[in-house]
Amino acid sequence: MRRFSAWCFSSRASNTTPRREHPQRSTVSMENPQSNNGNTKPEIVNQGMAGSNGNNASNIIMNHDFSGGLCSWHPNSCCCSVVPAELGHPGFFTKPGGNYAVVSNRTECWQGLEQDITSRVSPGSTYSVSAYVGVSGLIQRPADVLATLKLEYRDSPTGYLFIGKTSVSKEKWEKLEGTFSLSTMPDRVVFYLEGPSPAVDLLIQSVVIHCSSSSDFSYASNQCEDTGDGDGNIILNPKFEDGLNNWSGRGCKIVLHDSMADGKILPQSGKVFAAATERTQSWNGIQQEITGRVQRKLAYEAIAVVRIFGNNVTSADVRATLWVQTPDLREQYIGIANLQATDKEWVQLQGKFLLNSNPKRVVIYIEGPPAGTDILINSLVVRHAEKIPPSPRPVIENPAYGINIIQNSNLSDGTNGWFPLGNCTLSVATGSPRILPPMARDSLGPQEPLSGRYILITKRTQTWMGPAQMITDKIKLFLTYQVSAWVKISSGASGPQIVNVALGVDNQWVNGGQVEISDDRWHEIGGSFRIEKQPSKVMVYIQGPAPGVDLMVAGLHIFPVDREARFKHLRIQTDKIRKCDVTLKVSGMDSGGFLGAFLKVRQTQNAFPFGSCMSKTNLDNEDFVSFFVKNFNWAVFGNELKWYWTEAQKGNFNYRDADEMLDVCIKNNIETRGHCIFWEVEGAVQPWIKALNKNDLMTAVQNRLTGLLTRYKGKFRHYDVNNEMLHGSFYQDRLGKNIRAYMFKTANQLDPSATLFVNDYHVEDGNDTRSSPEKYIAQILDLQEQGAPVGGIGVQGHIDSPVGPIVCSALDKLGYLGLPIWFTELDVSSINEYIRGDDLEVMLREAFAHPAVEGIMLWGFWELFMSRDNAHLVNAEGEVNEAGKRYLGLKEEWLTGAHGHLNEQGEFTFRGFPGAYEVEIFTLCKKFTKTFVVDKGDTPVVVSIDLK
Repeated sequence: MRRFSAWCFSSRASNTTPRREHPQRSTVSMENPQSNNGNTKPEIVNQGMAGSNGNNASNIIMNHDFSGGLCSWHPNSCCCSVVPAELGHPGFFTKPGGNYAVVSNRTECWQGLEQDITSRVSPGSTYSVSAYVGVSGLIQRPADVLATLKLEYRDSPTGYLFIGKTSVSKEKWEKLEGTFSLSTMPDRVVFYLEGPSPAVDLLIQSVVIHCSSSSDFSYASNQCEDTGDGDGNIILNPKFEDGLNNWSGRGCKIVLHDSMADGKILPQSGKVFAAATERTQSWNGIQQEITGRVQRKLAYEAIAVVRIFGNNVTSADVRATLWVQTPDLREQYIGIANLQATDKEWVQLQGKFLLNSNPKRVVIYIEGPPAGTDILINSLVVRHAEKIPPSPRPVIENPAYGINIIQNSNLSDGTNGWFPLGNCTLSVATGSPRILPPMARDSLGPQEPLSGRYILITKRTQTWMGPAQMITDKIKLFLTYQVSAWVKISSGASGPQIVNVALGVDNQWVNGGQVEISDDRWHEIGGSFRIEKQPSKVMVYIQGPAPGVDLMVAGLHIFPVDREARFKHLRIQTDKIRKCDVTLKVSGMDSGGFLGAFLKVRQTQNAFPFGSCMSKTNLDNEDFVSFFVKNFNWAVFGNELKWYWTEAQKGNFNYRDADEMLDVCIKNNIETRGHCIFWEVEGAVQPWIKALNKNDLMTAVQNRLTGLLTRYKGKFRHYDVNNEMLHGSFYQDRLGKNIRAYMFKTANQLDPSATLFVNDYHVEDGNDTRSSPEKYIAQILDLQEQGAPVGGIGVQGHIDSPVGPIVCSALDKLGYLGLPIWFTELDVSSINEYIRGDDLEVMLREAFAHPAVEGIMLWGFWELFMSRDNAHLVNAEGEVNEAGKRYLGLKEEWLTGAHGHLNEQGEFTFRGFPGAYEVEIFTLCKKFTKTFVVDKGDTPVVVSIDLK
């Protein structure tokens, strides 16, 4: 005899958090609409505990017929028991050996039986519901039984979705039917049956919910089926073993092959591969819908085996991309991975992605090569990305900080250790500077004078020809090396010449610093580099001037930098320029009450601007928003304010994204920078702008200024007016030299409250002669001479292996202009989180310790939402990594704490950073807690605190 299962719960809404499972997967999808390959659909695989009814193969309800007792079911504020049919209510017919549930002790009509189906439903799919129900008890007339969905949201009220109802007479089973579809995915979805009057028992024999349609996309996959592959892959038919089922062409045709090109192209694995052919656009390719099989806030890795074929293209960019349709029907494109594929061999395309919200639809596709070139794909895997533990901090034995690794640097032994790269001639001459270049002196401190000898390089017939030296065995991984030298060129050169210290690391070229020379003086060259993977060969060489131009090199130094040693100096400098003397003047105590009074001062927020980039999609991730609000007080929008975003097509405006982001910032007291009004680099200009004639382009520029600046007047504290003018000239080439100053002057007229910035990259690292500090200064002075109200200097800060004195040198030069300097897009990159943290600390300390720097903006911090790999501070699923911990540690270091006793006048003096504070004052019989603010200033600050 079977035991009864009986549970009683006392509240309607369960407070327990539902267990989140990976989404169910399926083996079957509709066939490719463009290719009838004769394959037929196999039988749908059963999901969940479908029981013994063979017609419930795709049922998403677990334990649908109560053969497992009450497993997976929960009574809602009532009691429930499972009754074997042979012991059941008289008059009810139930299949032999079957069970049914009895829901009793009902005091409200909404009380019934429920099941959490969150992990088994997907937005955009239509589900059919069929349940056999009955009633028992004090019933005078037929009672209504309802099927309902409860939709729970983290930050919104719970919703209820009616599915269907049926009228039930006593002692008779009735079939309840209905359908439902979710446009968005709530945090929790609960199915339940309810309805009869209080004191009437609700009887349930079975419940079936199955997916009747997956979407209205002709190529969509059936989301109610199961792959059964067992490897976590959410891609259906990933190796084309079931033909082209589940796959479709994105604007093109797809076909299946077992070989191509007369047998020269065979599958890397398996028996077949697919080809996306008859492609007329670069975005055409092969695709699969994965709606409902990806979960928000989980990182996924995608791995595809691909190659190209045809159209006389031997190499082309191949990309994996995610197309996302949001619940409000907006479209997003997320780049997953790209690489250069060839027609010679299969290659692995690999990348990661994460969805911040529950989209309506998600499609992954392979695209990229030019029209007419086929994309071949052998397999595709998309699965939850494995969490890889961080690499340990590198242990570097005997780093030999400050020791020059260049042999015979002073040339006391002639050219021994040096060799000519190419057919040039090396000789030694005298007359070069005898002091170290300034940036090297700042790193090394007092040194012996240089020898005054230099290498003269003549008979140069190629730009790359110059003196070289092998340093393979002298390089240590993960050390940051500073590069320093004096360089000069012969007179008679035609125009400015670039001289570069280069490194050949196996087959890669690494920039060690460069300078532009237009006279016959000696010039300092400075740069840095770091190697993080073991090379087989490293060569350093000096190159650059045009053929026939003689080159002179003196005092080349390459040495590892002790960055921690410089931090000691920066801490002292920070205290000097960022802190001020603060005197708390306490009143409101009785006479003599100050004696013995003790206080503790704690700073709660530093007033210095620390900000970050964000995107609209980040706002859907509450973990991202929480971290942002807690750790930043300024924001900049990555793309959403740029012209190509707000007006991608002429006259079709999209300010909605920027509006929503601005609302979040205002709500959380976060100041915002406007990035950017224009972008001078031609590649960032939308096609319809490029197609305009001069007059129409000028009108479009005027409309852009008026539309943006009037809409957001007073809301953005800064604007980057025309981004990267040192690296592009689209508007200047078409509208004349005065257009840049016009943009500044008009923006200022439209919104006088905003500070207007120039903004450019590689200004601070010595690696780009186009954006040297000297050229940046010349550009700013030229704008000012034309009347442009330039109010700030934006240094982007996309930097590798930073060295403090090099960065500081650039800031010192820019500081002569007297304008505020902001790091506007700071990011650093290293595969090792500890080294990344070191780089970030260099940049933050240098910026915070420099008197001309008035703000620091990171160019993102969350993995998969940054422009550079290996630059994130928070991993994709919300874990703060070692670099992030370094940032948080510095933020904590730059908060002031102090304690002590009030003097007889009720005063307490300390030195602290500007910002918000809390003070606790302890007297003999009472404790007082007060808050106060220290404003930035050059004079001591007096803060009055009244305890009354």
